[in-house]
Amino acid sequence: MPLWIVQHTPGVFTDERKHRLAARIADHYEEIGLPRFYVMTLFREIRPEDFFVGGEPASVAVRIVIDHIARHHPDRDSRRRTAQWVKAILQPDLEHVAGLHWEFHVDETSEDLWMINGLVPPPGGSEAEKLWARNNTTSSY
Repeated sequence: MPLWIVQHTPGVFTDERKHRLAARIADHYEEIGLPRFYVMTLFREIRPEDFFVGGEPASVAVRIVIDHIARHHPDRDSRRRTAQWVKAILQPDLEHVAGLHWEFHVDETSEDLWMINGLVPPPGGSEAEKLWARNNTTSSY
């Protein structure tokens, strides 16, 4: 599962921008074969007086934490491509914000510590995972 937690100060994202960004993120993962419902995007608005960068309040900032569980990167080049992809996904929705400080990081969590609806997801690329993707829901396998 990719989980994107987008923490931001007020005014960075409109509801429309949130929806568009979440859809673009889900589109990408679907294109590489993941079931669309694996993808979660959470937006958390943080008051500027509660958002600090370098120990100082940040009037306009975004911090994104991405957790990858369903797939892991085999090497440095793959991780670099993912970082560039994340940048490309975010930039259109962030470049319009004057004075914005933004950053992200991606963690990779063991798939052994993951369940959806009480089920261990099928192995990546398996027929069972492809069925989940086609049906956009879990099922016993």
